[in-house]
Amino acid sequence: MRSGSLLITSQYLSEKWHDFFPDPTVADAVLDRVVHQAHRLQLKGESMRKLRGRAALGTPA
Repeated sequence: MRSGSLLITSQYLSEKWHDFFPDPTVADAVLDRVVHQAHRLQLKGESMRKLRGRAALGTPA
């Protein structure tokens, strides 16, 4: 029985994750274990850091 959670965040599309591993077999093994029974959330829009930075500078969005 598994208990616990793992949260992974990335600015890269999951389709590009294989590019970070030099060996495709290792990439498949690691990513298979990461995404197995995973819940994926893909956020859209401008980052809050950018929006707040613009607001602090008075720059329009």
